[in-house]
Amino acid sequence: MRLYDSQLYRKEVRTIADLPIEWDKLENRTIMLSGATGMIGSFFIDVILSKWDDLHCNIIALGRDEKKAKDRFGEYLDGNRLQFVVHDVCCPISYSVKIDYILHLASNTHPLAYSQYPIETITTNIIGTYNLLKTASKMNCRRTIFASTVEIYGANRGDVELFDEHYCGYIDCNTMRAGYPESKRAGEALCQAFIQQEGLDIVIPRLPRTYGPTMQMTDSKASSQFLKKALLGEDIVLKSKGDQFFSYCHVADAVAGMLFCLLRGKCGEAYNIADEKSDIRLRDLAQMLADYAGLKVVFELPSEGERAGYSGATKARLDSSKIKQLGWEEKFPLPIGIRETLQILKKMS
Repeated sequence: MRLYDSQLYRKEVRTIADLPIEWDKLENRTIMLSGATGMIGSFFIDVILSKWDDLHCNIIALGRDEKKAKDRFGEYLDGNRLQFVVHDVCCPISYSVKIDYILHLASNTHPLAYSQYPIETITTNIIGTYNLLKTASKMNCRRTIFASTVEIYGANRGDVELFDEHYCGYIDCNTMRAGYPESKRAGEALCQAFIQQEGLDIVIPRLPRTYGPTMQMTDSKASSQFLKKALLGEDIVLKSKGDQFFSYCHVADAVAGMLFCLLRGKCGEAYNIADEKSDIRLRDLAQMLADYAGLKVVFELPSEGERAGYSGATKARLDSSKIKQLGWEEKFPLPIGIRETLQILKKMS
């Protein structure tokens, strides 16, 4: 069964498509989006496609795997509503059609990828960002979105409970693991440079740990591993004491936050997309999934590859007051989001 055949998944998409925001800004416009088959990009595309009869908004989806795109989007790849272009964003982009909005969502976002592909992790976030911003400048785009991350805040210095958008903690840049947060920081700085020097309109959503039914089966984040274990009926494996206290966000709410940034955000500003109600310690998240699936939580030492990609952060909770001022609110709190994700993925397995 394809993901969009799930009634529950379509309900999640419809929840975001029905948000009372300025959809008219997208009417008859063209959106270029990188990371099209990823967790967030694919959900975003489903939302726009669900409103195509009203918006006639065309999507140019960039990605490296055409087969994955065909499997994911099927009949929508008609060149009218959705056009998939095989492209690595680390290569310059040459495109003749007028593009109104660009969303840069492509990035490695899980520990194993950081350790196996550290160069690609960095270059996608810096060189890829540069190439998309140059395209936005050439096209005189209305707005560009650069998807950033909670990881740019670094380690909590112990002076705050929640990170607001001005917080900056410590990152040891002389490590392989630093490639992800440091390159996202550099990507944000590049955005500010293009705003100043080339007059681009750019908004930066910052995402917490994101989960949902569009997750990739190769995703090695702890939350994704917990979900996969629950789907397989295997005990949930915790590879630490589980004291880490983090913000989490369902992919539908992450996409909603991006839409609020796209349609209501202020140029040059960053916005945390999170809600404190979905903050949880890692061990409690593991237990929640174990309880849902009737399983146990067990401890296991991580492999060297896994350990190399792990974040050293123990507390990374986001202050969501700024995005809420734009009108965003969480629709899928953690208990509901986790339960629905399991229900959808079980029917697909």
